[in-house]
Amino acid sequence: MPTPRRSARAIILDEDDRILLCRFVFPHPAVPEQTTAVWAAPGGGIEPGEDPLTALRRELREETGLAISADPPHVWHQEVVAAGHAPGIINDYFLVRATHFQPRGEFTDDHLAAQENLAGFRWWHLSEITGYTGSELFSPRDLTTPLTALLATGPPGQPVQLGL
Repeated sequence: MPTPRRSARAIILDEDDRILLCRFVFPHPAVPEQTTAVWAAPGGGIEPGEDPLTALRRELREETGLAISADPPHVWHQEVVAAGHAPGIINDYFLVRATHFQPRGEFTDDHLAAQENLAGFRWWHLSEITGYTGSELFSPRDLTTPLTALLATGPPGQPVQLGL
């Protein structure tokens, strides 16, 4: 059985509790074959020799330009082993509070599109995610449930286990 791909991702919330999500297009590990795009938290794969927070800092600089120095709380853990997700994905999510900003990372838009299949960013209010009726998916699929709890009660004592 192949080793699952480990990733560190940031739940970036601005001062108005909007969440920054990336639009990933197929082919990408987060995007099932029958779907055109998935909105997911910024972040990515943990490279050999990196711990999750080191990977998170690198990925945020590369993708969004956000530099974090403090160790953000680990809020969610997700293991996706399902058809269309081989060899499996393990995502650890960390809560990052930031002042609203326009994402502009170290990589060019062309590089992000070619190497990461990242097709853009958007700040979302919880109500926009809850009321979304389009054909694109969110990762995790039921993003509204853990995000609602996170906004209502803050970081949990232990990471919340998420489903697909």
